[in-house]
Amino acid sequence: MQYKLNVLVAAAVTLFAGAVSAQEVVKIGHVAPTSGGIAHLGKDNENGARMAIDELNAKGVTIGGKKVKLELQAEDDAGDPKQGTAVAQKLVDSKVNGVIGHLNSGTSIPASKVYSDAGIPQISPSATNPKFTRNGYKTTFRVVADDVHLGGTLGRYAVKELKGKSIAVIDDRTAYGQGVADEFEKGVKGAGGTTVSHQFTTDKATDFTAILTQIKSKKPDVVFYGGMDAVAGPMIRQMKQLGIDAKFMGGDGICSGELPKLAAGAMGDGQVVCAEAGGVEGTQKVGMDKFREDYKKKFGTEVQIYSPYVYDAVNVMVAAMVKAGSADPAKYLPVLAKTDGYKGVTGTISFDEKGDVKNGALTLYTYKGEKREQIAVVR
Repeated sequence: MQYKLNVLVAAAVTLFAGAVSAQEVVKIGHVAPTSGGIAHLGKDNENGARMAIDELNAKGVTIGGKKVKLELQAEDDAGDPKQGTAVAQKLVDSKVNGVIGHLNSGTSIPASKVYSDAGIPQISPSATNPKFTRNGYKTTFRVVADDVHLGGTLGRYAVKELKGKSIAVIDDRTAYGQGVADEFEKGVKGAGGTTVSHQFTTDKATDFTAILTQIKSKKPDVVFYGGMDAVAGPMIRQMKQLGIDAKFMGGDGICSGELPKLAAGAMGDGQVVCAEAGGVEGTQKVGMDKFREDYKKKFGTEVQIYSPYVYDAVNVMVAAMVKAGSADPAKYLPVLAKTDGYKGVTGTISFDEKGDVKNGALTLYTYKGEKREQIAVVR
């Protein structure tokens, strides 16, 4: 009888310890394409999340008087909208406390409804399509400027700074590619310029001979591509093969450290001009430089594009939990929405009523000697 009693007591203690342990774990979901053509960007994002969580756990996080352990649940959506919603539902079913992601606008937008229905906050570090924060969901946030700002700025730059007279546009028909290309065209027209051609491809295409031949007949001095670096690299290569001597422009999707490799030596110095949402200058640059140094030390590779924004998004979310004294989404969500003046490595983060970052900066870059070089930070 005593033996049975001891067994029951031991079982009860184990169950209680398990319950306490479960309460002390805060699960952060992260979604990006870690397979497919832009897996290098997805892995970069995931690394940014791991870095933030490892640092926070090392420092120790206390929420509501209890020390918690942050746990990352990383998922792959392959950049596919259907897989994106399936993964979103998986995270909801896993009862994550919040989600950082997705990388692409095309997956972030449909997934945002799943998170909204479950009341789980979602911060995207890289979805720039304006629609992402315009569905009226209270759970949706982003820490980057949107395509209206990004595309418009590049369009004006093409006309005023690059003196583009014959501007051609190509987009990959994804939510991101089409969105940024459309805003680029508006920016060109607003600056008094004209576009001479708008061609379409896909985010899986490898042969651009037909569309580039049509564009070549227009004698372009600027070619803008709305899409990601995995397609932009081969496109730059084929432009060179066809003798198209034009500046090549794109948004944050092409603005990666991997682009010169993907272009396989076809990029001329200063030929590519791209913009990344976000940007730091002056004293704030010290924090970004340290992040890049720490990232390389930890992962043995350079930052691609978005990992600093993922890093900031995790920290902003956890800061809201700490301030609210709870990791319960319903309790910390109102605090997250009021985020104001958070000093991150990507700049100062404050959210407006839609969940967009206020006064978002943009950084313009070019490439020289196959290295990315900053041109300017604009707002």
